[in-house]
Amino acid sequence: MTGTSPMTRRLVVFLLFFTTGIAVGMVLTGRMRTTEDAIAQPQSAQPIDRPAITGGAQSLPDLTGIAERAVRAVTSITTTSTVRSPVAVDPFGFFYRDEMIERRAQSLGSGVIVSADGYVVTNNHVIETRGSRPQVSVILADKREFVATVVGTDEQTDLAVLKIDARDLPTLAWGDSGHLKVAEWVLAIGNPFGVFSQTVTLGIVSATSRNVEGLGTYEDFIQTDAAINRGNSGGALINARGELVGINSAIYSETGGYQGIGLAVPSNLVRKTMDELIKNGMVKRGTMLGIQLQAMNDAIARQVGAPDAKGALVSRLDPQSAAYGAGLRPGDVIVAINGTNLESAQHFLKLLGDSEVGSTATLTIIRDGRRATARVPVEQAVPSRRRVR
Repeated sequence: MTGTSPMTRRLVVFLLFFTTGIAVGMVLTGRMRTTEDAIAQPQSAQPIDRPAITGGAQSLPDLTGIAERAVRAVTSITTTSTVRSPVAVDPFGFFYRDEMIERRAQSLGSGVIVSADGYVVTNNHVIETRGSRPQVSVILADKREFVATVVGTDEQTDLAVLKIDARDLPTLAWGDSGHLKVAEWVLAIGNPFGVFSQTVTLGIVSATSRNVEGLGTYEDFIQTDAAINRGNSGGALINARGELVGINSAIYSETGGYQGIGLAVPSNLVRKTMDELIKNGMVKRGTMLGIQLQAMNDAIARQVGAPDAKGALVSRLDPQSAAYGAGLRPGDVIVAINGTNLESAQHFLKLLGDSEVGSTATLTIIRDGRRATARVPVEQAVPSRRRVR
């Protein structure tokens, strides 16, 4: 560049660098775009073999469709009766009158429609009342209300069957509660507090064949952690297939509110009880009259020479009873009935109740540390009353 001015030389150098920068930039940009385009291509364009996921966390099941159908078969139940109580007495006795006043008492609960022609299953304690002239009303999910007839009740299972004059009602299919497994998903549906109608809560089966002292003499509860509160009694417990597997009956709580332990009568027992109530108005069960049982514990087991705390201790026995005549004695521990080993006194009562009235039960007992056998007649327990209102 001889003969050119310094200004011209600087301009030429600047243009050279500028042109070179543009060229380099275009090359880099083209490479980057090529890389981005390759990343953005769908996987089908460049198939990659990926191993199947066989373990790890699974998503919760979608139970929305099941719940939508099931709530239509769950009802609200209201029982209204008249209760008489004495007139308030003046503390000084000046205005004392031997008079009674009447007031209306009301209880609330839930029920499940089990037939399209109007049979409804609920708990006995939902409709049980100490007042007179009781009236049981069933309110459907579509808000229609019917006065119900009480077909029959069974206090030992805390079940009752109602009948309403309606047709083409939505129902729930029966499930087999004998196939329930611990940790299986279940939904509880009912009307907690008589306010929140058709409420659905989700939980799992916490235990099966649960016995809870004080809740009845014929127990075989499903335990669940699905939220159950006052007013849920008589409502439905359904599985992930939308089948009725239990009737929600009670909660175990130290506060009176939900604490994660709900109890439901299993559907197999519900169905059997319902069929007998509809057919006969009562439930016939086997028993052994004149016998009193006591729950076993380790101390008793050591005292009577039993190997463990399973079974039922005969605490008292009427000398005039058939069981006494068959050789049973106070202090005996019944450890099996008809070849089935017993877990508890409640287990014995359940199996005895299922026995045919008039048959003979073969009992395996432990007396003074030794095993023996007694063949005891099965008698009929006092049947639950039929109540038609």
